[in-house]
Amino acid sequence: MKNVAIVGCGLIGRKRAGALGGARLRAVCDAVPERAASLAKMVEGCVVCASWEEAVARPDVDIVIAATTHDLLAPIAAAAAANGKHVLMEKPGALRAAELDCVAQAAARTGALVRVGFNHRYHRAFRKAREIFESGVLGPLMFIRGRYGHGGRIGYDKEWRAHPEISGGGELIDQGMHLIDLARWFLGDFREIQGSIATYFWDMPVEDNGFLLLRTGDARTAFLHASCTEWKNLFSFEIYGRTGKLEISGLGGSYGVERLAHYHMLPEMGPPPTEIWEYPMADDSWEMEFRAFLEDIRIGRRPDPGIDAAQAALRVVEAVYRQAKEQSV
Repeated sequence: MKNVAIVGCGLIGRKRAGALGGARLRAVCDAVPERAASLAKMVEGCVVCASWEEAVARPDVDIVIAATTHDLLAPIAAAAAANGKHVLMEKPGALRAAELDCVAQAAARTGALVRVGFNHRYHRAFRKAREIFESGVLGPLMFIRGRYGHGGRIGYDKEWRAHPEISGGGELIDQGMHLIDLARWFLGDFREIQGSIATYFWDMPVEDNGFLLLRTGDARTAFLHASCTEWKNLFSFEIYGRTGKLEISGLGGSYGVERLAHYHMLPEMGPPPTEIWEYPMADDSWEMEFRAFLEDIRIGRRPDPGIDAAQAALRVVEAVYRQAKEQSV
């Protein structure tokens, strides 16, 4: 059984701790010691480390999960990989794509495997959507339309995500990364990147809305919008093929019941026959993602999504940030 160290014991770190089927939590660390101590108490034999450097160097740790603020993800992952530890790092992985080069180099030297936590790929609706897509029944894909939004909370503009030196940016590098990764997963790499960002409501130096128009080399298009001014939480992702459409909505909880609809295009066109799957049960994406990582490690498989997927998504974000900066001059 593999031993795991979790660096960052906030909401996501605790989710990760609860989804370690097939592995054992051995060590934890957090900038707030009380949070680490609270999590450690839940697992017999789990120890609290005084620093993340100590956690990633422990000889009894096989896997490091980095669930910290964005600015620390790459340094922690690089140090862990340099120590020969396999790494699951949360998205976005870094503030900028180039920061992940050192992670890739360390992993190449030691043979460590690195997976980036784009857990949305593992939601039940997306697992089924991918199965349908790979069957070919949608025909060649044409475009994707995706929206992802929440409404923040009192004091949201004072939290760490509002500080660009820690977060790297606003909503585009936060929830927008999931949309970009999912769109790329189905359409492929984007060659043309257009977008805009705006801060409409929150009093902070990062964007609360990001709008993207992305095109692949063969002109397939993704229209994406990430927002923290949604007020009623929303997730909507539509995949359009020449002979069918998939629509994923909801993520459970405040986003509503997770649901997948498959619209079949008829040769004579007209109203499409529709299949619908609903998933009212608890989200198991965290568990399924970690299970896939354990299988990566067991068979020596290159993780997907890995560093390259995070860098591809970050380059999209960076391009839009550059465009916004140039337009403001």
